[in-house]
Amino acid sequence: MAAPSQPHQATYDAIVIGAGIQGSFAAYHLAQRHRDTLLLEQFLLPHSRGSSHGQSRITRSAYSRAPYTCMMPDSFLLWQRLEAEAGTSLYRRTGLVVLGPVGNPELEGCRRSLGADQVLDANVLAWRFPGLRLHAGEVAMWDSTGGVLFADRALRAVQDVFCRHGGTLQDGEKVLHIEPGAVLTVTTTAGVYQAPRLIIAAGAWTGALVAPLGLRLPLQPLRIDVCYWREKEPGSPRPSRASPCFMALGLSRAPHGIYGLPALEYPGLVKVCYHHGSPTDPEERDQTSLGAPRPNVALLSSFISDYLPGLEPWPAVVETCLYTNTPDEDFILDRHPKFSNIVIGAGFSGHGFKLAPVVGKLLCELSLGEEPSHSTAPFAITRFPSVLQAAL
Repeated sequence: MAAPSQPHQATYDAIVIGAGIQGSFAAYHLAQRHRDTLLLEQFLLPHSRGSSHGQSRITRSAYSRAPYTCMMPDSFLLWQRLEAEAGTSLYRRTGLVVLGPVGNPELEGCRRSLGADQVLDANVLAWRFPGLRLHAGEVAMWDSTGGVLFADRALRAVQDVFCRHGGTLQDGEKVLHIEPGAVLTVTTTAGVYQAPRLIIAAGAWTGALVAPLGLRLPLQPLRIDVCYWREKEPGSPRPSRASPCFMALGLSRAPHGIYGLPALEYPGLVKVCYHHGSPTDPEERDQTSLGAPRPNVALLSSFISDYLPGLEPWPAVVETCLYTNTPDEDFILDRHPKFSNIVIGAGFSGHGFKLAPVVGKLLCELSLGEEPSHSTAPFAITRFPSVLQAAL
């Protein structure tokens, strides 16, 4: 190993920039295919600067859009494979309640993905989720596959398996420059690396990395309030097993949706969040003044009072996370329009974690020139025409 004062220099089969859950799974799949792979992360691991930290994420089959519905069975299988490889549990099945106004298009899309027999009547809902209150004109559905992914544990697991398969993970190295070519050169704060293929999956920092390559991707980083609410009577609804996760869609008070997870992270604290946030610079996400208004917390407080009366109506803990949204909230999974050996995974818009095993597989397949195992047409860069003009 080189001395700290000497820059690292090496050549690899592939380089992946960004060791969040998407980049880590892309590197994992490359290593599984016996490609000598370098995974670069700008921050020292573990960290809470991006979109992959924290203890929990919802997973589910319920989706209103067909491309994701088609990807989820593969994702469940790949999560199970990682559990077996890592020798640890990464998922807790709790079920998921999806609720909203009757006839809401997004809710109807979820119903189609689950089947009509999964609509819950009031009595069954009261048994499965006694703490949740439905209102007139609303309907609830049940996703039996829904549950909680243990996020921090999952990220460590995929990185550990990647390294066991011969991959190289280097953290604390910020990328300074990418030089395109048949053999690409990536210069970081600690070294210079070369490879014939590159995957960029740098979350909220992706836009800044691809701009010098002629791409102006419409990516908007958002600062998300991650809120935990105290149970008035801890553990009372379900002493025998965890309450379900839930999603509330199509509510006029919360057009971007609200989601919740049971009290698994902090004892007696239920995670309930608004699926949207405030535009932010990822370098300044945590630089908010004490006492600054948080309208999304007030929105959630009102929701808690009306739908979850068993919770205290003001959060006990508020943390932050980053989303990186596209205008249509669909992913970007595509080759650079000019440099075909550069593949970009971006814009996961707050719903990508559960799909990371499949996303990583698709990024790997695109990078190797293989036929993608799922259609990437819905995730093409060309759906944003002005981006292409800027690039070419």
